Amino acid sequence: MEINIGIAAGTREKIAQDLSHLLADTFSLYLKTHYYHWNVTGPHFKTLHEMFEGQYNELWEAVDLIAERMRALGAEAPGSYNAYAQATHIKEAHKVPHADTMVQDLAEGHETIARNARKMFETVSKAHDEVTADMLTGRMTVHEKTAWMLRSLLD
Repeated sequence: MEINIGIAAGTREKIAQDLSHLLADTFSLYLKTHYYHWNVTGPHFKTLHEMFEGQYNELWEAVDLIAERMRALGAEAPGSYNAYAQATHIKEAHKVPHADTMVQDLAEGHETIARNARKMFETVSKAHDEVTADMLTGRMTVHEKTAWMLRSLLD
């Protein structure tokens, strides 16, 4: 059945393509945050372990939200590690860093996602896609607040 939600097919495709990057970034940051949760050590272990758990749980829920928006726009949501690796802006962690480096790395990841989500607003606004705009605003709120909280641990 043809999609008729008031957004042209080409524009829906562009928005979905941008969302695929947001999805890849979110999933990649989820994996990294979970990895750090498992492997954090040091005097702030309990605080960071619990904080990272809250963060990866939030990211996990966001993955579903983003993928479902892509589907509502008529696009397939990618679901392979390879697809995410090709589309993400989040650098993979190849070894366990010191706890302070974990915090800094995660803050930078959240800032990256916030910046890239913000770039989508021009296309979304021109399309009058308030649903995606609302989702992006919510995602940016989470990522900016999380980055702030992580940066605060380093001061």
